[in-house]
Amino acid sequence: MYRQLLTGAAALALCVSLAACGQKAEETTDAAKTEAGQAVDQTQDAAGAAVGMGAGAVAAVSTDAFVKLAGTAGMYEIEASKIALKRSANSGVKKAAQAIIDDHTKAAAELKALVDGGKAPGPLPTALDDRNKGFIDNLNSATAADFDDRYLDQQTAAHNEALTAFKGYADGGDNADLKVFAAKTVPVLEMHKKMIEGLD
Repeated sequence: MYRQLLTGAAALALCVSLAACGQKAEETTDAAKTEAGQAVDQTQDAAGAAVGMGAGAVAAVSTDAFVKLAGTAGMYEIEASKIALKRSANSGVKKAAQAIIDDHTKAAAELKALVDGGKAPGPLPTALDDRNKGFIDNLNSATAADFDDRYLDQQTAAHNEALTAFKGYADGGDNADLKVFAAKTVPVLEMHKKMIEGLD
């Protein structure tokens, strides 16, 4: 009887041990999947940022491209910053996100007034393009530990792109009203970039 109890106890211990090993292996696999997903997202963000610099250069000289980029960039930065307000635990990041929301909402209204008043070509974009949707998806899928870095890196790239477009159009655009709008917006974008870089 004693031997049967020992055998049963040993078997139970073995089962518990195997179950624990299985759980650790599953946790390790999940962690590896998360890390792999984060690496893919970062690669996508970097590729998207490179594409964005090209888009910014085109928008610097083309009125239609400038209007499209200004409208899309504003929507993306507002949406991304709303996510940051909900997800970030860093008060500095939240303060920057709120400033970006406020300033880009104001700029979007000014651009819309130009288009609606016939002073700039339309229509304005009403939804994000696939590249900016990808940025939002990657921001939403970031882990809590990685969120602030992801948001700040994306915002740095977005503001570099916007500054290329807005500075270029302010200097060489062919629509006088849009040139004024672009020139007026450049210092705001520079302020955002400085704020973001100070946090990153």
